Amino acid sequence: MDIEIEDIAHGLARVARWNGQTVGEHPFSVAQHSVIVEEIVAHIQPGVEARWRLAALLHDAAEYVIGDMISPFKAALGIDYKSFEDRLESAIHIRFGLPARTPSPVKALIKQADRACAYFEATQLAGFDASESLKLFGRPPAGYRLDIEPLSPTAAQARYLQRCRVLADAAGFVTASDAFDTE
Repeated sequence: MDIEIEDIAHGLARVARWNGQTVGEHPFSVAQHSVIVEEIVAHIQPGVEARWRLAALLHDAAEYVIGDMISPFKAALGIDYKSFEDRLESAIHIRFGLPARTPSPVKALIKQADRACAYFEATQLAGFDASESLKLFGRPPAGYRLDIEPLSPTAAQARYLQRCRVLADAAGFVTASDAFDTE
C-alpha cells in the first residue's frame, strides 16, 4: 500500500477546486476544502468520533491521484470511474486505520458538510449569488460562519498534515505514528 499522507497532502494542496475558476491570490485547494469539511462535520455533530472526523478530512483524498472533477462530468464518465474512485478511497481508508467503507450515517454527515462548504465556496470564491447557491447546495448549518481566504499550496499542505496528525492521535490509532509521522 504505497499510500503516504505526505503525498496526499502535497497533491491535494495543488488540486484546485472549481477548476481554478475562483477569486484570490491562490486557487482554492482540495486540501483546504477538506480541512473545512472536517470542521463543519464537528460543528454539525459536536462530539463526533475523531475517526469519523478523519474520514471527513480524507473524503476527497482519492483526488490526489485522479484530480477534482465536477459531479456531472464524473457521471458522464460512467460507472468505471466511480468504481475506481471507490476502490482508491477504500485503500486510503485501510491505510490510515479506517474501515474500508464509511458507515452510511457518517457518509451522509460528511456529504452534508461537503455541500455546506461548497455553498460558501460558490458564494465567496466562484461568483454564485446566494439564491443560486441555496438551490444547488442547500442552506449551510445554523450558526456556522466561514470567511474563505485561499491559502498557498504550502500553507494548505501544512494545515492538512497537521489536522491528520491531530485526528489520528485523537482516534488512538496505533499506526498513527507510522502513517502520519512526517519528520
